This record gives sequence, structure tokens and C-alpha cells, in this order.
Amino acid sequence: MNKAAETIGRDLGRIFQALAGLLLISLLVPLVWGEYWAMPALFVSGLLPFLIGYILTTRFQGAAQPSKLHGMIIAATGWFCVALFGSVPFLLIAWTVEIGLPVIETPSQTETLSAFTNPLNAIFESMSGFTGTGLTMTDNEEVLPRTLQWWRSFIEWVGGVGVIVLTTAILSRPGSGSLTLYESEARSERIHPSIVSTVQTIWWIFLLFTFASILLLWVVGMPLWGAINHAMTGLSTGGFSITDNSIATYDSAAIDFALLPIMLLGSIAFPVHYLILQGDLRNFYTDLQTRWVFIYMSAGTLVLTAFVYATETYETLFTAFRYGSFQFVSAATCAGFQTATDTTNVALGRWPAHAQLTVVFGMIVGGAAGSTAGGIKLIRSLTLLKGIRFRIAEVFYPETAVRRLQINGRRLNEREVRQEFEEAAIIGFLWFVFLAVSTFILLVILPQNEYALENVIFEVASAQGNVGLSAGITGPESLPTLGKIMFLFNMWIGRLEIIPVLVTLRTVLDRGGLYR
Repeated sequence: MNKAAETIGRDLGRIFQALAGLLLISLLVPLVWGEYWAMPALFVSGLLPFLIGYILTTRFQGAAQPSKLHGMIIAATGWFCVALFGSVPFLLIAWTVEIGLPVIETPSQTETLSAFTNPLNAIFESMSGFTGTGLTMTDNEEVLPRTLQWWRSFIEWVGGVGVIVLTTAILSRPGSGSLTLYESEARSERIHPSIVSTVQTIWWIFLLFTFASILLLWVVGMPLWGAINHAMTGLSTGGFSITDNSIATYDSAAIDFALLPIMLLGSIAFPVHYLILQGDLRNFYTDLQTRWVFIYMSAGTLVLTAFVYATETYETLFTAFRYGSFQFVSAATCAGFQTATDTTNVALGRWPAHAQLTVVFGMIVGGAAGSTAGGIKLIRSLTLLKGIRFRIAEVFYPETAVRRLQINGRRLNEREVRQEFEEAAIIGFLWFVFLAVSTFILLVILPQNEYALENVIFEVASAQGNVGLSAGITGPESLPTLGKIMFLFNMWIGRLEIIPVLVTLRTVLDRGGLYR
């Protein structure tokens, strides 16, 4: 076997071992809740990636360190395989209830759980969780076993920071190719010179914020189990819920407003969190992305509130602000929690078209790079705007002028401006290409005249932006099989920011990257 395949195999093995650890730790949940019948399925689910990971890491222990190409392939393949392995608990637990166990009594099957006897639905749920999307194949999350409620929240919590970041924190050693893998997961900013120290600090910050979020939600009236799960999925900007109608189930303004800062925390870059926790509060306004997180989310909230109030979607200004602010922040941070449902007020899918498209705008732009949020990312949007202004202004300067562009405290020369602008433009262009193609496909495969164009654009942007808000299209029966497969691809490329996936697909198709 060639050296490239050995490197990729070894690092995939490490990722699989980390995933096995998550599954085996989760055995505590059925033990605590008395769901003993779920333990065999969970144990087998953890044993499978552990054995494969152990074989790969042992066999290729002496493999070379990954190059940039290898890192991209490892990231794309690793995330896809993690989604496959992560689907096994859904599949095995659903079939355990379906056929029963000879010794241990199992609960009655429900329509919600039986959806996961279909492997595609199980893979969809797992990919949605790990990518922090939050679109779901469940009809009623409340009737799921506690074990699966936990697993859905846990994979979003881990996926928010990153599977490779977790693997690097636990299994990697300094100088072991950690930087290449870290950057391959669409991250570049460091907290410390050492990548291993950086990712360990990220996890300590994430743990601190998680416990603070649990406490806040519990104080404002959310039951403890709900507070634990929604704090994890809110901070990771994932959006899975343990209730049938997401946050709308609680119908509490206090809970709605308590979740706003939790979602905002998830949309701010971890290096900024670190500096702020060190006492450097200036980063709230000196850091370009953090400053614009508050500016554009405030502006979006005001615009959306005005739209839903002016169209009399809501009768009072406070109600319009409550739902407008929550849904825009939920969309722009890519959290995907939903309070606008038919059970409590007016569902998102029945909002006016311009209001839905305002939410779509938030989903496309997303939060800060280096955070748990999805979308194109604020820094790319700002780079494009500043780059366009820089190019237009060029005609007003003499040819001999030496010009520099300042972005987030960095003064870029002409070559650096071109490089930054090209990267942002390529990602942005590809993002809209896949959005347009996926929208066309979904329009073709859905029943005619059942959904408006804005509903379809909304759903695709939600999947590709890793958001999870739904206009009512995604579901085990309502979304056709081809739509589920397409959304798997959208969620995959959205989480890894497209390029690693395209590089991997090119390598697989022409074998040019691995066999030269």
C-alpha cells in the first residue's frame, strides 16, 4: 500500500477511536435512566469503530505526517465515516425495539423511533447532528428513548467544535501533523503556538460555557434534562431539541431570551473568547468579526421584526420582536432553534416571503470563522465587501501608488489582498452554485404546488448552512429519498466549507492525489 494511503488510514483510525470513546461514555445514560435494553446496541456501536480504528492505527503506526492534500482527504472522509458510524446507535436501538430482546423487556415501538429502522434516516440524523445542522427525521422527539435524546445532543455538541479538534485534543502529540488536520477542518486561528494546546484550551472554554448555559436555562424555568440538552445544542449552534416543537414547546419568553446569549456565544470565535476571559474586553469591539456579529444580528433582528409586524403576522410589537429576534439570531448563528410554529403562533413556513428570505440571508452569512457557526462566515463576507471597494477605488489612484487593505488589524499588500479575496470569492461562488443546483433539484422532486419557491430556498439554505430551521419540507415521509441524499451532501460540504470535499471527490474519481 502506498504511503499516502497509510497516512490517511492511520489518522482515520484515530478519529474512529475518538468516536468509539464517545459511544462508550454514553453507556452511562441508559444506565442512569434504566434503559438497559439500549446498552447492547450502544456497546456494539462503540465496539465497531474502536476495532476498525485500532487496526488502522496499529497497522500504519509509522506512517508519514499528513500534507495539506492528505489533511483535506482525512477531514472529508473522516466526517463522512463518523456520520456513518454515528448512525449505528439510531439503527440498532430502533431495531432492538422493533424485534425485542430475549431476556430484557423493551418498550413499545413508536412511529418516531421506527423511522430509524430505515438506514438512510439514521445516517441523515447522524450527519445532521455531527455537522451541527439540526434537520431531523423524527416526528416527535419527546417519545425517543433518553439514550437517543442524549446521543443526538452529544454529537451536535462534539460536532460544533469539531471531530478532528476532539481527536487532536485527546490522541495527538505535539508535532504529529496536528496543524494540518486542524486547518483541514476549516479552522486557522490559534490561541497558543502549539495546536494541541490550542484545541485543549478550546475544549476547556466550551465546557465552561456549557455548564454556564445549563445553569442559565435551568434558572429561567427549563427542566434540568431539557436544560442540559438545549444548552449543549444551543452553544454548539446545532439546534436539535428533545421536544416536539423545539423551543416553542416551552412557550416562554424568558427561555427565548435566555437562549439568545447562548447562541451568540457559539457564533463568536474561540480565540476571542479566550482573550475576553483573560480580561481583554476590548475584543468585543476591536475584533472585526465580533463587532459585526452584534451589528448585523441587531440589524437583522430589527428588519425581521419590522416585516412580521408590518404584515400583521403578529399583533403586538413585543410579540413581533420576541419571535423576530429569536428566529434571526437562531438563523444567523446557525443554531436552528425554532419558536415560530403553528402550535404557539405562526410557523416559519407561513411567514411572508420577504421575512423568510431575511432569515435565509442570516443562514447564508452565518457567524464568525473559528466559532461553532456555519454559513459562508462573516470574515469572508466582509473580505468580499472590502475587496470590492478596494478594487473600485484603485482607478482613482496613480499606478505608482502603494496601497494596502486593512482587515481585522492586518495590513495586506496587493498579493495578500488578491489571495484573501480569491479564497473568499471561490467559497462564496461555490456556495451559491450548490445552493442554486440543490434548489432546482428539490423543486423538481417535490410534489408540484405544495411548497413555494421561498420555502424550498429556505430549506436548502438551512441544510447547506448547517442551520436546521425548517419550512416543513424535511421529514421521514415528506422529504423524498433523493432529497435526503442531496441534503446529506449539502450538510457535508457546508460543514467543511466545500473545498476538502471536492478535493476528496476528485482524488477518488481520478486517483490523482493518492497514486502519483
